[in-house]
Amino acid sequence: MTYRVCFVCTGNICRSPMAESVFRARLAEAGLGDRVEADSAGTGGWHEGEAADPRTVRILEEHGYDAEHVARRFQPSWFARLDLVIALDLSHLTALRRLAPTEEDARKVRLLRSYDPSAADDLDVPDPYYGGPDGFEECLEMVEAASTGLLAEVRERLEGRAA
Repeated sequence: MTYRVCFVCTGNICRSPMAESVFRARLAEAGLGDRVEADSAGTGGWHEGEAADPRTVRILEEHGYDAEHVARRFQPSWFARLDLVIALDLSHLTALRRLAPTEEDARKVRLLRSYDPSAADDLDVPDPYYGGPDGFEECLEMVEAASTGLLAEVRERLEGRAA
């Protein structure tokens, strides 16, 4: 059975596609690409059907990640098929938990940086959209740091399913 993770930010053109791409690379490196599906979405539909922001594409490609992406809006019905819904900041966490049809679904929603032990109290990945290239680089660093811990948890959950 496939384990499914969806990363969610505001418009699905900066942070969440970046997190999806980095996590897919981590899954491939770990040999889990055939057991775990990663995708992304936005809480809003402003950019549906669009590619990722060109700055996101540039930073991903510069670091060797796949940058192919088409934006879409998160749908509450998806909770039924998802194992984890990863919010990129507290506003997404709140919005997603409100959309969750059940308490069990609401418990599937987690903040990405909660998987990074060095994140301390600030668990938001800041939106780089209105800034310059440094913001996209910072965003990528945060996503990469948290992806290691997320991968460890997903691996643990997969092992629990097999037991």
